[in-house]
Amino acid sequence: MVSQEPKGADKPGGKKKKLTKAEQLKLLQEEEERRLREEEEARLRYEKEEQERLEIQRLEKEKWRQLEEKDRQRRREELEELYLLEACFPEAEKLKQETRLLSRWKHYIQCDGSPDPSVSQELNTFITLWEEETNETFEQVIEKSKLVLSHASTLADLDSGNMERIIHGENLTLYIWANLKKNPRHRSVRFSETQIGFEIPRILAASDIALRLFHTHYDHITPLRPMPPPPPLPEEEENTPTVPEIVKEEVKVVEEAVNQEDQEESRQQESESNLINEEEVRVEDQGDLVHEVRTVSVKEESEPPKCEPKIALLSKKISAAQLLLIKNAPEKPGIFEENEVDLFQFTTLGGVYNLEILELPPQCKPVKGWMIVELLKEGLQKYTYPPETVEDNETENAFPPIEVTVEIHENVVFFEDPEVVRWDAEGQYWRTDGISNISYKQKERLITFSLDTFGPITLIQDTHINMPYQSWELRPMDSNTVLLTVTTVFTELQIQIKENLCMLASIKLKDQEHLSILEGKWMAPVPFIIALKEAGLNIFPSEYSHFYVVMNSKLPLVEMKAYRQMALLSSAFAFGWSKWNMLCSSTKVVFKVREHLAEEPAESPPWELLLFSGDRAQRLRVDEDSECFSEALREDTEFHATLLHMVKDFASPEAMDRVRAAQCLVIDSVCHLLFSTRLLSYS
Repeated sequence: MVSQEPKGADKPGGKKKKLTKAEQLKLLQEEEERRLREEEEARLRYEKEEQERLEIQRLEKEKWRQLEEKDRQRRREELEELYLLEACFPEAEKLKQETRLLSRWKHYIQCDGSPDPSVSQELNTFITLWEEETNETFEQVIEKSKLVLSHASTLADLDSGNMERIIHGENLTLYIWANLKKNPRHRSVRFSETQIGFEIPRILAASDIALRLFHTHYDHITPLRPMPPPPPLPEEEENTPTVPEIVKEEVKVVEEAVNQEDQEESRQQESESNLINEEEVRVEDQGDLVHEVRTVSVKEESEPPKCEPKIALLSKKISAAQLLLIKNAPEKPGIFEENEVDLFQFTTLGGVYNLEILELPPQCKPVKGWMIVELLKEGLQKYTYPPETVEDNETENAFPPIEVTVEIHENVVFFEDPEVVRWDAEGQYWRTDGISNISYKQKERLITFSLDTFGPITLIQDTHINMPYQSWELRPMDSNTVLLTVTTVFTELQIQIKENLCMLASIKLKDQEHLSILEGKWMAPVPFIIALKEAGLNIFPSEYSHFYVVMNSKLPLVEMKAYRQMALLSSAFAFGWSKWNMLCSSTKVVFKVREHLAEEPAESPPWELLLFSGDRAQRLRVDEDSECFSEALREDTEFHATLLHMVKDFASPEAMDRVRAAQCLVIDSVCHLLFSTRLLSYS
């Protein structure tokens, strides 16, 4: 049953009154008008915001255009000043060449018979004459070893009855043990007051043998390995001279320049009409040298100012050599033999241990007050172990490996357990097989292993174990001394640089104590780098390192310009590693810089973050604590053509005076180390 609606349902408390069509249409119109009004307000707001954005963009573009115009107008002047400062590099090369010539002259007038290492003929003559001598130190050591084995019975140990002898030299150590008693139970051989020795099998303990361990503190075996030919240069660099050729050319240029200068002076004395005005730069068509440089002009922005021909040519050669040092031109090394050590990836350290088993020669016998001994014409003979032929009743297990314990040289640092490798005389390479049961005692610096056959062995370590670097810092200690600090996963190295010398000032190893003989020893840059590598402290990438290290590759030309200009400023400014260097493109580098005049200033100024592309330097808006990287220019700053003029914006006059007065040899040495470590690409 359907109920009917009661009357008065539209009254209060009843149903809502139904809207008429006119009322509904009015509401729709009001809604549409409100929507249109909101859209119009949004459009106007968007147009206003867009106009403001475009205005800001226009102002930024205008500001950037003004900065570029300002940079363009002063670019020549800035490059001109930079080129004048960069004249210190050829000047340093001239000083080093004069030192080499003086050293060669002193060597010549001494007439002590020692060869000049730069002249191959003298080296060949010296080696030939040395082979004919029998009284040299090395020959005496060999003669002593032969003498010991011929009279071993007279040097027998009272306890074991066997003979042992240790002969120390500056660069070598000889260990000899003779099995006189042939007691099969005496299988452990330990040289007195050391842990060095052998564990020999029973068959050798009962044989007429002598064991000889000859440890040379240098590696004379690896050079026997044929190395690949020098890597070819890119096509655009076919005419670029190699580093040795550059050095020869520089020597020739210096000599010609000196002769040319003498001729110029004589011509000036003959004619007064050829005097050079001190207020302008004048270069004669014949290439006469300029004695006064007061004003300099350049034809192009990238062209260095006119200066002395010898300086200009030397500068060009040096720049080519520096650029060649950071070119990654070589192709990846080829395929190696099975078990062959990749010498591009690993480095031999601690010298070579030559292990040999010798047949014991006849011993002395007392006969009626005389000592009689049989002398063998063929000399000492090697004992073959295991034998080349095995009898039917013998098995391979009858000739077990020999356990050897050797001591690692005190001047070598291993950051991980070293690997033992042996020399393959037939293939002329180091190999990893034939060695087992390697045990390393870090504190005692002892390594024990088992050998299947005797021969030369050595220890190897990953060449790039300290790469990439975790951080670095370059700061002046005084006006003519600079400190370079490189921090890796395992160590922190501090290198002092003064004049043409480098010194390992400090070495901090994690989880181990080590004192290096290199600490406190001043050396020229090249021997210093070689010494650090030989000590296991390798922070110097090679031309093949980019195949083995995850590196932050930078454009070589940008990297070269950065190192040169950092070296020029190193007497008054500190430079440091920045995490943003990995996030910028390969055509740019980012690092920190601040003024640093005192060794330990009371209040150090804050770091400035710089971006450098080789032809433009600018201060960045971000800092090391920013969340993301941006190349935005810092407010109220400008960009410049060089790092020199970039730091000039916030540097003190005292700092700039120190930069201009810095010694050229210090700048050259700092630049050499920066090129050798390649901090901007390998950190």
